[in-house]
Amino acid sequence: MLQKFIDNIFSKRDRIKKDFNRVTPIGDYISDRWEKAKYLGFGEGSSIYDSSLVLGNVIAGKNCWIGPFTILDGSGGELIIGDNCNISAGVHIYTHDTVDSVIYGGNTSMASVSIGSNVYIGPNVIISKGITIGDFVVIGANSFINKDIPSNCKVFGTPAKVIEQN
Repeated sequence: MLQKFIDNIFSKRDRIKKDFNRVTPIGDYISDRWEKAKYLGFGEGSSIYDSSLVLGNVIAGKNCWIGPFTILDGSGGELIIGDNCNISAGVHIYTHDTVDSVIYGGNTSMASVSIGSNVYIGPNVIISKGITIGDFVVIGANSFINKDIPSNCKVFGTPAKVIEQN
């Protein structure tokens, strides 16, 4: 029985390699991205890779694509993601940090994050706690988001700056 399970995984890997020229972590052959999104209560048509880490209260709307190796941390407050969002590989979104507890012996700092609809977040972006991102936003790869972003703009950099606003 175990051998049949293993053979099915390798068969699926072979099909995906042939059809899409793609090889993913083994968990992605076992877990269905759309079923995982449904299990998490995400909106219809959304998907999330098996390699994504989801903590706490994370809500995602319809037709969202959440790429591999992401961290969606809703453990310090709500993390709300609107409809039609693409969150690229390696993105980290946090609702807490432990800076004050380490430096001053204080408490963990917590604040919710809200991401609007029709937002593209490029690879390896980090979004810190307490951030609000509007609708129709493009965030460039490797950006650090430590301030709110209004709707209808493009941002990039570390820290991110608005480079175009409609």
